[in-house]
Amino acid sequence: MKILFMCVANSARSQLAEGVAGKLFAGKAEIASAGSNPSKVNPFAIRALNELGIDITKHTSKSVNDLPPEFVAELDYVITLCAEEVCPVIISKAKKLHWPLPDPAGKGGSDEEQLERFRLTRDEIKKRLEGFGKEVGILGP
Repeated sequence: MKILFMCVANSARSQLAEGVAGKLFAGKAEIASAGSNPSKVNPFAIRALNELGIDITKHTSKSVNDLPPEFVAELDYVITLCAEEVCPVIISKAKKLHWPLPDPAGKGGSDEEQLERFRLTRDEIKKRLEGFGKEVGILGP
């Protein structure tokens, strides 16, 4: 199974989803993320995933054009995570799911407040991925 997570900057939500899904679905699915306007991976996304033992320090923010063409051509699912902005669109035969989550980045506050927003987003994504994994049969009941 091939799954692509998308948001605008590919810096926060889709990176969190790629990291969590990579751990949850290891050996059962190929996972990638991309954005319509890539920037750089948010350091709070790195920290929030590190708390779960997931290392995304080598991840980069990328567009769909940066992904291997064969991966894109064989996608099974595209999951968009945008809420308050226009989500990227990809032409694909893949089943499309939309999980609108507010962007945890760019809202200011102390480092601890920002990290807490990323934790909440990470935990919501993890909960949705566990349900999705059970629904499509790549996680046990």
